Amino acid sequence: MKVTRSAFSEQCFYRSAVAANRSGFGASLFFPPLFKAVLAGFFLWLLIHPLLRGWIYSGEIWHPTLLDLSLFILCVSASLWLLMAFV
Repeated sequence: MKVTRSAFSEQCFYRSAVAANRSGFGASLFFPPLFKAVLAGFFLWLLIHPLLRGWIYSGEIWHPTLLDLSLFILCVSASLWLLMAFV
């Protein structure tokens, strides 16, 4: 029995999909770590933002929107670092 190219590629795809599901890697294909970092960073930002709101919107350092966005980017970066270090 001769194995055709498409049957071989389907068999390889099936094996890789089964291995990905067993290792837990398949879940990260649908919910990548960057989305996890953005979600965790958003909750971190929700904790920090009210504490710094008066200082951010006073305008003495930077434009408030830029400072708010920078704070969010720092929170996402910190949560990505925490995900890589501990998960």
